[in-house]
Amino acid sequence: QVQLVESGGGLVQPGGSLRLSCAASGSIVNIYRMGWYRQAPGKQRDLVTTITSGGSTVYVDSVKGRFTISRDNAKNTVYLQMNSLKPEDTAVYYCNALYRSGGNYWGQGTQVTVSS
Repeated sequence: QVQLVESGGGLVQPGGSLRLSCAASGSIVNIYRMGWYRQAPGKQRDLVTTITSGGSTVYVDSVKGRFTISRDNAKNTVYLQMNSLKPEDTAVYYCNALYRSGGNYWGQGTQVTVSS
């Protein structure tokens, strides 16, 4: 069973930074694409960013220039560096992994709160 464990969420002031981590239970070399999604209270879960095994990235417009996704295959981990955080970034952030076999997995989520 694949497990994705997120960490790094918390409370930060507007303009601050956080780095989220998503550790996979096995090697991520068999994962085609990993990504981060977020869900604010009362809203649907939306895409934030993805990265393929080849390193291609996609970002939603609202985070371009502020967020950076990266992956470390040796550590089976994907990161989300979030800078210049805004109150509207407040949400539960979920890690997602799409395997080459077609398996699609989610982490348990980590809360990010941006508030003064």
